[in-house]
Amino acid sequence: MRASLSGLHVLLTTEAAGGLWRYALDLAAGLGGRGVSTTLAVLGPGPDPDQVACAEAIAGCRLVVTGMVLDRTAPDPTALRDAADAIAALAWRLRADIAHLHDPALIAGGGIPVPTIVTCHECRPTWWSTLRDSPLASDLARRRDLAAEGLRAADLLTAPTRAFADLTAAVYGLDAPPLVVRHGRRASGSVAPCRGLPRVVTAGALWDRGRNLAALDRVAEILPVPVQASGSLEGPDGERISLPSIQHLGPLSAADFADRLAGRPIFASLAHYEPFGPAVLEAAQAGCALVLSDIPTFRELWVDAAILVPPDDPGAAGRAIIGLLADRDLRRQSGEAARARSEDYGPEAALDGIAAVYATLGARGATGVAA
Repeated sequence: MRASLSGLHVLLTTEAAGGLWRYALDLAAGLGGRGVSTTLAVLGPGPDPDQVACAEAIAGCRLVVTGMVLDRTAPDPTALRDAADAIAALAWRLRADIAHLHDPALIAGGGIPVPTIVTCHECRPTWWSTLRDSPLASDLARRRDLAAEGLRAADLLTAPTRAFADLTAAVYGLDAPPLVVRHGRRASGSVAPCRGLPRVVTAGALWDRGRNLAALDRVAEILPVPVQASGSLEGPDGERISLPSIQHLGPLSAADFADRLAGRPIFASLAHYEPFGPAVLEAAQAGCALVLSDIPTFRELWVDAAILVPPDDPGAAGRAIIGLLADRDLRRQSGEAARARSEDYGPEAALDGIAAVYATLGARGATGVAA
């Protein structure tokens, strides 16, 4: 039975960069359709005018640009605790029923005066544990400890996949893993016919070692068609990657990326670290055949709906892509399998999951909250 949340007011934290902004907007829009008002509290650099317009167009959504620091840019733990205190004060001032946070450090100390949910998105400690064998650097260890404090103070934790929930529990020493609540995304449009010889596309934070673009660049050397990548080559802390064999498209808008997927290219990701993979979901919704790294997240979400290959075997990835290029029927069937699986990760299913979590909190001041 669908949880009724009409009349609820949710304080939802986010940042204006990357997939987290899209997640927050989609969630706020979906909640607005169910009678829930949201205050979207943006930390870090503020949104641009187009982003502001998108947020203000959502029914029942109020945008607050806090100017507070992000975890990764905070000069020290004191700055993060100051941000946590400011979020607590904002929740009190707004008389919010629920605080839904994207960063567990924002509840370190347990000072938020309303029921609190933390959705575990990607973070540096889980990234580090996946890619490196060495102990965390001292600064990252302090941030991990602060985040662990916040995770234990939250009333409920969620993660988008079982794989990432288990990883989060292991890295932060939690007694139990977060609840699995899949992310969802509304399909951008109708599925186009699969015609001609497609290109290969990928998207995301290209500079991030966890996305393993260097391996896909080696694959691009041996393919008879271009490999095109949407995203930035340079990260916020100066990380940078050079991709001599991949055609760099730059960061594309959501509409431009949807147009690129409409031709049903092959979508490839050889990531080592991926909590969910929103770009993969978009490609699947468009009916693209998927060639993905055989890691726990992709195995959980896309087994039997994608070709899974070892992330550090460019030869295997190249053979998989060439096989799809050579067989139009196989390419079409693979795209249809991905599209069918993507229906499990639609926006309504994601909203149902979040609504059930909100209902479980039994928020103070909520009206009509029922399981």
